[in-house]
Amino acid sequence: MHVLVGVEGTEESRRALDNVVERAKEAGDEVTVAVFALDDQRLEDVEGAVRDRMEGTGLEWHLERIEDDHPASSLVDRAESGPFGQLAIGGGQLSPMGKIELGSTTEFVLLNARLPVRLER
Repeated sequence: MHVLVGVEGTEESRRALDNVVERAKEAGDEVTVAVFALDDQRLEDVEGAVRDRMEGTGLEWHLERIEDDHPASSLVDRAESGPFGQLAIGGGQLSPMGKIELGSTTEFVLLNARLPVRLER
């Protein structure tokens, strides 16, 4: 399967990338990483961190940059218009009451994507 994974500059997002990589190694999945920046993040920093993490994984992978004002919408559009069988994204913090709290990007992807979405926590 070809998986598109959305990655921004948080540790939560980097953990999601690590999980996707491990699964891809086991299942033989093809991976494309779509990098984007939120708030005060710099896209160059996010891209550099992804390249550092992917180096030495032994996977063939591709990188796409999302430079739009609404990266969640662009991520969903790319996933639905490309050869992807799944969209993976990090997200979901547990509240003090034990409920999952989603960020706005994760929530948008989950509510709007018409292909399978894997939420990595």
